[in-house]
Formats: sequence, structure tokens, C-alpha cells
Amino acid sequence: MASDSERPSSSPLMGTRRQTQTVGDNIFQGLANLIKLLPTGTLFIFQFLSPLVTNYGKCHTSNKYLTGILLFFCNFNCLFSCFTDSYKGTDGRNHYGVVTKDGLWSLSGSSDKSINLSQYKLRLGDFAHAFLSLMVFAVVALLTPNIVGCYYSSFESTQKTLLVVLPPVVGAISSTVFAVFPHMRHGIGYPPPQAAAA
Repeated sequence: MASDSERPSSSPLMGTRRQTQTVGDNIFQGLANLIKLLPTGTLFIFQFLSPLVTNYGKCHTSNKYLTGILLFFCNFNCLFSCFTDSYKGTDGRNHYGVVTKDGLWSLSGSSDKSINLSQYKLRLGDFAHAFLSLMVFAVVALLTPNIVGCYYSSFESTQKTLLVVLPPVVGAISSTVFAVFPHMRHGIGYPPPQAAAA
């Protein structure tokens, strides 16, 4: 059994623990913002379908067209999801919409008159988020072995350093930007934050 002299005093640990929790909370909040950077469903669909449409990197002309269609669809989805948001209606359900310069255009067609949808206006940060999302997806997608083998197979042997260095650099830049300037939208797939109980 440990004696009282072997146990650490509670006051310094409590301060350190609170400080650690604050740092830990900030780290997890930064990770949550990074996860919101790319729609996970889009990335899953791409990772699942790219080996099939590229014929595992051994593309024929038809495979190149199919791969181009897949890349276009996934890029469009990344961009579109950056311009969506949601709100909790008076009925208690989440309602999603597209962000416009005038406010949120509800996808459900029924707008709740008690909710001010004009507060969801399009902002400059939405374009920055969309650009960085597109950059991260482009790096992830265009530098996968199947896509490299399909579109630019000689690139893999001549530009190996670029293939290794570019993904972490783009990821670090995007992570830093979104840790400092988090994206506050709760678009399709991300529920709005729960209202604090009064």
C-alpha cells in the first residue's frame, strides 16, 4: 500500500490535468475539423471503386473515361458538401439546405418561419474550405497507385519524391488552416450542434 508521502498532491495534478484536458480537447477539436475537411463517404466510394474502374492501374481507354467520371463525381461531391448547412427545426428534426448569398435554401422545400435562414449566408470561408477540400481530395485521389498507373505511369518512377512529399505537405497546410480557422458549417452528414439546455 502506498503511503501518503508517495502519493502526489492533488492540487498540482488537478491544475496539470485541467491543462492537459484543455490541450487534449483542442487536439481532438482540430482532428474533428480535419475529418470534416473531406466527406468520408466520398473518400470511401473513391477507395472502393477506383481499383475497379482503373483495372488496378492497367487502364484501357474505357477505363480512363470511367476513372475520369469517378474523379469528377467525387470532386463535385467534395465541393457541393462545402456549401451545405443544416438547422434544427421547431419540429425537432434536422433540415438541410444549400448555402446561398441570401441565406440557406432548404432542400426539404418547407422552411420554418421561426428560423432565420438568412443567418446562414455564403461567406468567404466557404470558398476557402471548398478549395482546400478539393486540394486534399485531389492529392489523395490523383496520387493513389491505381490512378498514377492509369494516367501517368512513367511519373511514378521519375517523380517518386513528389509522390512521397506532396500528400503530407498539403495535409499539414490544410490541417493548420482548419485548426486556426475551423469550418462552422454542419452540412449534409454532419448534424447541427445540440442547443445548450437553459
